[in-house]
Amino acid sequence: MKRIFLFLATNIAVIAVMTIVLSLLGVDRFLSGAGLNLPMLMVFSLVVGFTGSIISLLISKPMAKWSTGAHMIDAPSSSTELWLVETVKKLADRAGIAMPEVAVYEGEPNAFATGAFKNSALVAVSTGLLQSMTKEEVEAVLGHEIAHVSNGDMVTMMLIQGVVNTFVVFLSRVIGYVIDRALSRDNNNGTGIGYMVTVMVLQIVFGILASMIVAWFSRHREFRADAGSARLLGSPQPMVKALARLGGVEPSSLPQAMASLGINNKPGFMGLFSSHPPIEERIAALRNAR
Repeated sequence: MKRIFLFLATNIAVIAVMTIVLSLLGVDRFLSGAGLNLPMLMVFSLVVGFTGSIISLLISKPMAKWSTGAHMIDAPSSSTELWLVETVKKLADRAGIAMPEVAVYEGEPNAFATGAFKNSALVAVSTGLLQSMTKEEVEAVLGHEIAHVSNGDMVTMMLIQGVVNTFVVFLSRVIGYVIDRALSRDNNNGTGIGYMVTVMVLQIVFGILASMIVAWFSRHREFRADAGSARLLGSPQPMVKALARLGGVEPSSLPQAMASLGINNKPGFMGLFSSHPPIEERIAALRNAR
């Protein structure tokens, strides 16, 4: 959850800043000064849409280190750290990727992997995870995170987020222009307050809808990472046990990285925004896999 929250939050922040700056510079007025210039608007939307995603991807690893206060294991100082590094190395070799950086951070049971490139990633686990799980279960969680890296999930997330951002920027301005023209009482070129207000409102509304699309993909990739862990360990049982252990965490005591969204594994409408499927569905998928 941590890697997803950081990615989305940074991406949204960059998009917001770029939109404000470009609007102040008069880019919107240029695009609509003599009738809406759709080709230029699409180029503008692509630039704005993908810039936030690319920047958030590139800074995802340092942001994760900073936000969690992760302790990087450069030279193992205990038997636990040595086992952790050796296990990550073993799984990375099996997955065919370079050895990721390994870190431990203070917190409730959780783990994450992040980084812009497969061969320059970070895998981190919490102290709560190491203390509450058996080595077999921890290894399964590490396999899950290595599978995320091997699958290139962060890059795919960036591409999907960039595409939906592009459509959010593009459609909000097209609709804003149409509404502004309908409300305008004269034929002067340019846009008025109706355009600005509509664009601001629609970027929020479309942004919420876009979040559903990104969350759907995130849930899908969790199933893939679970299956990837089963392949790396040669059996789905360790991952099943690890998920069952995580499923025992009470909703009011969710790890901080999960509690940042507060809707993880909730059924119903709010489940549309959840980055992770329910634990029960993930366990069932592993047990039903052939």
